[in-house]
Amino acid sequence: MLAKPGANSGARDAGRGGRSAGRGARGGGEEVPRLHPPLVMGRRLEWPLMYVVILAGGGGTRLWPLSRPERPKPFLPLLGDESLLQATVSRIAPLVGPDDIYCITDRRFGHFVREQVPSVRLIVEPNGRNTAPAIALATAVIDRPDNEVMVVLPADAWITKEDVFRGVISDAHDELARGAFEIDAPLVTLGVRLERAATEYGYLIPDLDRRQSRRLTSYVLKAFEEKPSPSRAAQLLNEPGAAWNAGMFLWQRGAIRAAIEKYTPLMMLIEPAAASELAIAAAYERINPISIDHAVMEGAAADHKVVMGSMDVGWSDLGSWTSLLTSIAGGDSGSATGRVVQRGESIDITPEDLLVHTVDGRLILETRPEGTIVLDGVAAHLAGARHLETEMRALLDRVAQQEERA
Repeated sequence: MLAKPGANSGARDAGRGGRSAGRGARGGGEEVPRLHPPLVMGRRLEWPLMYVVILAGGGGTRLWPLSRPERPKPFLPLLGDESLLQATVSRIAPLVGPDDIYCITDRRFGHFVREQVPSVRLIVEPNGRNTAPAIALATAVIDRPDNEVMVVLPADAWITKEDVFRGVISDAHDELARGAFEIDAPLVTLGVRLERAATEYGYLIPDLDRRQSRRLTSYVLKAFEEKPSPSRAAQLLNEPGAAWNAGMFLWQRGAIRAAIEKYTPLMMLIEPAAASELAIAAAYERINPISIDHAVMEGAAADHKVVMGSMDVGWSDLGSWTSLLTSIAGGDSGSATGRVVQRGESIDITPEDLLVHTVDGRLILETRPEGTIVLDGVAAHLAGARHLETEMRALLDRVAQQEERA
């Protein structure tokens, strides 16, 4: 299940990657000299005993027709020439050795990973089953000491304050993942400072009586909370310490293995099958999709084993057209909003709106006269986004060029 950089997805490598400070992987496989440990926020760091697992996949539906099931958003160049996956690798690479970055993805998308980040070690799932099985598989097949810290990142998050983010990861490694709040090996989740009463994100609720403030402000986590109602989101916005759930984690390999074994049967299903493609495919047929939050983290939080590190790094999950428009506009898209509109649905449109749809497989961006239209296919209605037309056309051109190269 674990392929060496540049190898076919079926190849397996039971050994751990070597730790070299000589060269570091960049997005797209470019290697650049790196002769010293990284300099983060003005501090020279020692090489940590840490490795990174990037989760790449998704249904490809929330940014339709830009993102589609056959090419979900981690693999698209949404905010520059790099895909989100390439940007994620570039962002984290200065913190670890060149053999310490892994990417786990559905077998349908393995070729995207090999093409876009060939230096990364690839782990292929038979099919996507959400984050808990993916993390269990990574825990089983990546042979690292139990006290090494695994950093788990989504491939499709956008971070504008990259140096600050690297500082957060380094501090979470030093101050939390190796023991905090008299918890020997906590499970660490990173929470994003609240900016508004968002209903599209899950929330992290801290125990305000168990707080520490060093380089990183952190808490013992009291609870996870699902996407709230508007009234609850407004309440959470005024709750001290509450944060958005970024789906980013740090933990010692032994700690997450023990937690998965305690709260789920996943290790019993996956680990004995991991060395065989046929066996792991059969094991995955028995697994229902489940997130790591539901499978492990909620129970661990109830047992007071989860610690939250707070961060303000210019984060977005780019999980909707509205959030993408905000990031395209540099953080302020005015009143522009976007949503996916289904075939046969009627919408009111104005000359200040944009419409993204496909014609003969090509992405088209257009404006329409004011009125009500009924769509003959799935499209994205970007209300009040006419002032971003130039940026949107550049985005569609980047995606079209990527598809032509494929």
